[in-house]
Amino acid sequence: MASAYESNPVLEKLPAHLRQFVKPQNYEDYSAINQAVWRYVMRKNVDYLSKVAHSSYLDGLRQTGISIDSIPNMYGMNRILEEIGWAAVAVDGFIPPAAFMEFQAYNVLVIASDIRQLEHIEYTPAPDIIHEGAGHAPIIANPEYAEYLRRFGEIGCKAISSAKDYEMYEAIRHLSIIKEAPGTPDEEIEEAEKRVDELQKNMGEPSEMALIRNLHWWTVEYGLIGSVENPKIYGAGLLSSIGESAWCMTDNVQKLPYNIEAAYREFDITRPQPQLYVTPDFAHLSLVLEEFANTMALRTGGLSGMRKLIVSGALGTAELSTGLQISGIFTDAIEYEGKPVYLQTTGKTALSYREKELVGHGTAYHAEGFGSPVGKLKGINLAIEDMSPRDLKAYNIYEGERVTLEFEGGIEVTGDIITGTRNLQGKIILISFRNCTVTYGEKILFKPEWGIYDMAVGKKVVSAFSGPADTKSFDLITHVPSEKTIKVKKSVEQSALETLYQNVRDIREGREISTAMHGIFESLKADHPKDWLLPVELYELAVDQGDDAFAREILLYLDKMKTDFPGIAHLIEGGIGLVDNNLVR
Repeated sequence: MASAYESNPVLEKLPAHLRQFVKPQNYEDYSAINQAVWRYVMRKNVDYLSKVAHSSYLDGLRQTGISIDSIPNMYGMNRILEEIGWAAVAVDGFIPPAAFMEFQAYNVLVIASDIRQLEHIEYTPAPDIIHEGAGHAPIIANPEYAEYLRRFGEIGCKAISSAKDYEMYEAIRHLSIIKEAPGTPDEEIEEAEKRVDELQKNMGEPSEMALIRNLHWWTVEYGLIGSVENPKIYGAGLLSSIGESAWCMTDNVQKLPYNIEAAYREFDITRPQPQLYVTPDFAHLSLVLEEFANTMALRTGGLSGMRKLIVSGALGTAELSTGLQISGIFTDAIEYEGKPVYLQTTGKTALSYREKELVGHGTAYHAEGFGSPVGKLKGINLAIEDMSPRDLKAYNIYEGERVTLEFEGGIEVTGDIITGTRNLQGKIILISFRNCTVTYGEKILFKPEWGIYDMAVGKKVVSAFSGPADTKSFDLITHVPSEKTIKVKKSVEQSALETLYQNVRDIREGREISTAMHGIFESLKADHPKDWLLPVELYELAVDQGDDAFAREILLYLDKMKTDFPGIAHLIEGGIGLVDNNLVR
């Protein structure tokens, strides 16, 4: 991983809590069969997508250095991506949505480095390098789209999740792993699909993360662009699926104009999508994103924002009108006339200003939580944050004075003022007391014996979002996946087949003599009668080298395979078609 960071300075900016998801690509682990799968999908895609994909796709393939013949090496990709201000990292399958989006905010493309099995060559529910490398990477060469992706990540990683969101993430990750793993019993897959289906039906009111994840799905993953009558493909899920890229262009799939309503349209990763959304251009994507962001607690704050943070049960931040940011796990918000008048966290809490932790107000100091009134003083129109030094003196809010501050909503703070902290504009954002008592009616919220009381200053909550204001305030190195992608031990038969694939690859690349093809074909027929991709590759070589008799022999063999195994007949036809149309020479 260290060498990966040397290859692209964009990666140097990644914080530690994102680096925990990065793993080495281990390029040598790709077998010759993996390379053949990549090559087949890419040739099919370039052939078909040149007609139906957005023009940025083919341009992007060239610009990002993605080869049709070989799985991309991420170290090489990073040297090229640097020119457009991006980078790529390898991860293990699905990672949590917030982390995925935060990578985007740093201009980093997350690539699941595994590759689908030959049995799943048309589509896999698991993220793989075909989906990420051949789907996402080419389109980011378009500057307008790249900025949309970055901005989406910047906003999306602040979306507040619910506890059920993470449960759904774990269920989907599990399903994708076992569906891609060879030999998984059907009943185990059915049980996992049932679990995902049950969760989808019982998610309750969708969280911000669930809604913005829908927008991501209908644009970044499965988006169409142009007109409803004549759309082009730009979504990575479609660009990387030779099955769905053709299916989506038929009348079987409803085409809808893209707008904010897409946030409320759920999706099912296990089935082809019955409808897709069409954006007129990439700029329109950003307009809808900003429209959605205006509905998020990130921009609306208030009581609804605090309620979202409390329901999430996760680390979040409330920002006050002074710019003071309180980061922790929020457990309560006392309300008055539809506004929060007191905020309470439990456990480690940090105070920040402009995403930088205030000196002396980290989690070590606020280890047991933090509580503070919010709003104006009762009977006084001028908020504390708007008071001049003369005003503060007049209301006895002054160092060394004992004061009782009664807030609207019934919160009362009585204590000896030690000092105040101001922001860059000179507004007071924090007041510290000793011998302090904080009450709400008969309820005591803070006692003198608990020590120094730090009171946040702010007339309202202007923003509430997921995660800490300053990522350095908390130990966020917590990623422990429920399970890892399954690495199946190769059988003797599989290893022998991989050797044959490697021999064919060596012949194509001039490392082995072509006369060996006949012996490879005989071994294939005798020992691997169900494999269809290698005879297609042999047919290509025979045609390229003008060995017509051998080519006819292979064709007859493939024709019989189509009869014996009708489920793969279209794949065989597709491979033969690429050769016969001179698309590989």
